[in-house]
Amino acid sequence: MPTTSEKLANLKHYLRELGSVAVAFSGGVDSTFLLKIAHEVLGEKAVAVTIASEFFPASETSEAADFCRAENIRQIVLTENILSVEGISANPKNRCYICKKNVFAQILKAAAENNLAAVAEGSNMDDTGDYRPGLQAVAELGIKSPLRRAELYKAEIRALSKDLNLPTWDKPSFACLASRFVYGETISAEKLSMVERAENLLREKNFRQFRVRIHGRLARIEILPEEFNRLMEIRAEISDRLKAYGFDYVTLDLQGYRTGSMNLGLS
Repeated sequence: MPTTSEKLANLKHYLRELGSVAVAFSGGVDSTFLLKIAHEVLGEKAVAVTIASEFFPASETSEAADFCRAENIRQIVLTENILSVEGISANPKNRCYICKKNVFAQILKAAAENNLAAVAEGSNMDDTGDYRPGLQAVAELGIKSPLRRAELYKAEIRALSKDLNLPTWDKPSFACLASRFVYGETISAEKLSMVERAENLLREKNFRQFRVRIHGRLARIEILPEEFNRLMEIRAEISDRLKAYGFDYVTLDLQGYRTGSMNLGLS
């Protein structure tokens, strides 16, 4: 089993071999680390490509742009109306596959137009579990996954990011807003806005890790169990604000925050 240092060396070697790369950059922990290393190795031949869409909060897109400016990394921003892609709004079980196929096709086009040899994305070894249909699209399109190739796990990426003084080293995990919907429930711009506003409120209240899952007009809040008591202290305000955003019911999930809770029941 290679050490973390050896994995980092392998990552740099692999990126150097690619020659030039468009990094699918969301501003999260993994893509920020990947972009930083790619730029360190390839310089101007490493370019960030960010998708601005209704599936990602404006705050995330803004943070991604801030990072690229601070690091003097070229960034290409592609504005996509994901809800217009056929089949997406119906939210089928393969929604992530359909979305990733569309998004990475756009990034591949941008890479070709800018003479970049490869497109890379930031999935890591922890992403090989759970239900990840998006990785099928990544494989089919020939998108590179350097962090998985280097066998890096999330904890290692956070530790290496801390060593590099990256602002994202302890950033909470995030997934696109569509992951807040139960499969089969129609995704609309209105409901995406409801979820975004609700999660912005929890961020404003300094909750560490959270999700607001939407079930019709019911909001199911997931936070860390150790923060339950703090939410109870402001439950009236949270409930009133979320109802003002359009929810009829506001609930707290007693299991607390966990990834993939919308995948329960999938065969």
